Amino acid sequence: MILFAILVGTLFAGVGSVWVAAALSFGILARYTQHMLSLAAGALLATAFMHLLPEAFESQVGADQLFMTLLIGLVFFFLLDKAELWHHGHEHGHSQDHDRDHDHDHHGAHSHPPHSGGAWAVLAGDSVHCFGDGVLIAAAFMADMRLGAIAALAVLAHEVPHHMGDLMVLRSNTTGRNAALVKVSLAGSVTALGGVLGFWLVEQLTDYLPYFLVVASSSFMYVALADLIPQLQKRLGAAQTAAQIGWLLCGIGLVTAVSTLAHAH
Repeated sequence: MILFAILVGTLFAGVGSVWVAAALSFGILARYTQHMLSLAAGALLATAFMHLLPEAFESQVGADQLFMTLLIGLVFFFLLDKAELWHHGHEHGHSQDHDRDHDHDHHGAHSHPPHSGGAWAVLAGDSVHCFGDGVLIAAAFMADMRLGAIAALAVLAHEVPHHMGDLMVLRSNTTGRNAALVKVSLAGSVTALGGVLGFWLVEQLTDYLPYFLVVASSSFMYVALADLIPQLQKRLGAAQTAAQIGWLLCGIGLVTAVSTLAHAH
């Protein structure tokens, strides 16, 4: 009975939060696609700095170990991005050379095609984060069924603004709406894997939760600072700049408020 409750709770939190985020991002807020990139950057940074890292540092693990994990994570996602760029350049090099010979002007307009390194980084970090959420939900259900239900609801609530950011990152990397939804939903379903393994190995996995949280933080920090923020660094009018900053702060505020409420309960 407890295992079944853990499965339902983790899928509700992990996948349900993605669908709620998609309903907002592709429905009510669909007309603000460009502004959603600013919101995504704010949401990812706030998830890392205001939610995941503080939770990791509340553990008994030493700060030096956690900072080393953070550094390794940032370098890893940088290398992942470089590998994706190299693969993309190798794959399309011949066709680009042909385009250059055929039409120099046409080639110039497409000489820097978008890559999916940011998408892979955010999906990897999302999966690690969701796995950790699943372990936490499993531990809550094993302590008390009502506490487990509250934990699942809290995870769903604080993941919605974060997943809105994830979906926008994937959309900005030329992924269609449906493909973005499927990919983030698969990452969200890893919550159930964390819950099932947590049911059997909750004590052992709990010891590693701080490291999961820091690795997830490194991916969100890298994507926000290396992929999203550079896209926002362009000359704009005063009104557009104000809107960009406003949506960035909105993303930070949403995650911070929801995380604070989740911890309060």
